[in-house]
Amino acid sequence: MGPQAIVFDMDGTLTDTEEIWDQVRRGLAADAGLTWPDGSTQAMMGMSTQEWARHLVDVVGLPYAPEEAAQRTIEGMAAAYRRGITVLTGAVEAVRRMAERYPVAIASSSPRLLIDTGVEVMGLADVVRVSVSTEEVERGKPAPDGYLRACELLGVDPTRSVAVEDATNGIKSALAAGMAVVAVPPHFHPPAAELLARTTKLETLDELTHELVEGLVAD
Repeated sequence: MGPQAIVFDMDGTLTDTEEIWDQVRRGLAADAGLTWPDGSTQAMMGMSTQEWARHLVDVVGLPYAPEEAAQRTIEGMAAAYRRGITVLTGAVEAVRRMAERYPVAIASSSPRLLIDTGVEVMGLADVVRVSVSTEEVERGKPAPDGYLRACELLGVDPTRSVAVEDATNGIKSALAAGMAVVAVPPHFHPPAAELLARTTKLETLDELTHELVEGLVAD
């Protein structure tokens, strides 16, 4: 029968934006005369806007309120989107290929504005049935809330659905939701080998085929 749905992460999975997020946040820290803490880059991958904004203030030490930290970061990201974002190899084709047979959704830690902009830039608005921002659920990744909400909106069972992810917190989120996980790990802060062992690892999304995902969900 195959999976009931395919749910994609966006940043780092479909679009090459993880490094841009890092550059924008590090730029704010540098402007404030702060040294970037070890581990903060990876810690914030997958967090909701509220969570990473608090991290920027409480851990990195930005000298303003979390709301302003979020606003400055999102403004920097929006400017980067306007300059053009890089779509990862095989991403658009993979989403369209999956949509030929299964409902497709996006579960992202990006704010709603950036998700909608990304979907538009990639030309995928006609095939992405549902998108969820972790701003719209109680907890960001690695909690399962975003993936569970996407499956709920699609009307599918998460334990019979497949998530496509790249980063540590996203993989943990999808696994916590009970989903089968396909991982396309980046060279930029890749997940630990022990975590990747719980996924089906691909080099690029060109390898994401109907046959592969159908083998990930037991009949």
